[in-house]
Amino acid sequence: MKNLLAVVGDANATPVLEAALTVAQRFDSHIVGLHSLTTEYAVVFGGEMGFSISSEVDRTLEREGHERRDQARRLFRDFMNSHGIPVAPVPPGHTGPSASWREEDGRQNAVVGLIGRVFDLIVVEQPEKLASIAEATLEDALFESGRPVLMVPPKPPATMGEVIAIAWNGSTETALTVALGLPFVQRARHVAVVAVGPQHMPEPGPEGEELVRTLERYGVEVSLRTAFGRQKPQGESFLKEAMDAGADMLFKGAYTQSRIRQMIFGGATRHIIMEAKLPVLMAR
Repeated sequence: MKNLLAVVGDANATPVLEAALTVAQRFDSHIVGLHSLTTEYAVVFGGEMGFSISSEVDRTLEREGHERRDQARRLFRDFMNSHGIPVAPVPPGHTGPSASWREEDGRQNAVVGLIGRVFDLIVVEQPEKLASIAEATLEDALFESGRPVLMVPPKPPATMGEVIAIAWNGSTETALTVALGLPFVQRARHVAVVAVGPQHMPEPGPEGEELVRTLERYGVEVSLRTAFGRQKPQGESFLKEAMDAGADMLFKGAYTQSRIRQMIFGGATRHIIMEAKLPVLMAR
């Protein structure tokens, strides 16, 4: 976890920066703050001559975009300065966390999905609502980058990674999340495996007891808890058991059902994305 990408969409990204800093302090990481400015707008209006782009609205959106970029840049630098984190260029011989700022043109979700492929961890905000740029960014980070994604709620807990809950359903996606999250697991004080029964697994796979035995070989204190229910109730159960275990971080394999199915019928991943009160590490 040496190279972190923190998505700073606007001046409200302080929780993302706080989570990134917590990770960086644990692993002596470099934090790259990323802001993307959309330069193309699909704003059209009907008229007698058909549809056309409103140049006035276009200019307004462009001005607002530049204001958000200025606010995001200022937030990043002020945050790092207030915590004594050097922003590139990093002084020679510096040890510990460091940071740099990066600006790109394009839609935030597409940029994150592309650029994130060379980072150890992508830190994003929790979406406040469905069909938002925050949700699109989270999904593109998961589906396009191939890297683990840390989703941060607006009010994260005081600690992160001391007690980790793993939402285990035996799936390939969850196995990948555990593998990519091992650096966190190895430094955790306790890990709670929250497992569903074999009848609720999306596909045949190892049960929770097997994961417990594997993690114990890393010298980690591990316990096993049981989640009940399917789909949305299963997501609720994962969150409840994680909170009951005192977890300050949750591992969840993302979208073991398709996104389309979850959009229509609901699912554990979608429920956790919208309702989690603790940081969630996901991979796909």
